[in-house]
Amino acid sequence: MIAISALRIGLLAIGLAVLFDAQAAPATPAPAPAPASEASAAATAEGQHDFDWEIGAWKTRVTRLQSPLSGNEVWLELEGTTVVRRVFDGRANLAELDIAGPSGRIQGISLRLYEPQARQWSIHYASLRSGTLTAPISGGFKNGRGEFFGRDTLDGRPILVRFVIECATRDVCRFEQAFSADDGKRWELNWIATDTRIADSTSD
Repeated sequence: MIAISALRIGLLAIGLAVLFDAQAAPATPAPAPAPASEASAAATAEGQHDFDWEIGAWKTRVTRLQSPLSGNEVWLELEGTTVVRRVFDGRANLAELDIAGPSGRIQGISLRLYEPQARQWSIHYASLRSGTLTAPISGGFKNGRGEFFGRDTLDGRPILVRFVIECATRDVCRFEQAFSADDGKRWELNWIATDTRIADSTSD
């Protein structure tokens, strides 16, 4: 009986020691949050260079509808240049448009900004004649095609704006703008620009 009691006391002491050690030991720290995946980081970095192909000088030919969404089907022809400059290592760029024709001259500047959280671009345009920015359009590129959408007003009525960029080759690209007055059910094309590369880059 004495031997059995001593055995029980020994086992109890061992159990208490194990329990005490377990309570005294510091808790294992939770693993740190995993960093963003390499694929995600690569997609963000790649996206901010979507407009790199356009950096340089271009000859621009524009056909534009004289009075969009009015039933007027008179188209006007203009020619000139577009010069695109990189800003902040490609995270933004500036496009300077200068075209003219029998209907007059159009000078404007387009600011494109990359939004890393949304992984998309916003485009802001201002005519030098008015000196004010239009409402921005947003979107991005997929399989070489850029699509951008936004809301604006035309003669006081709300419209949707769609802007599409496609390049037949590295040196020839087409830009199309269309408006919709019925929330995207029908679109009317009002601007077609064809750019042909003159130079690959411009001085910053």
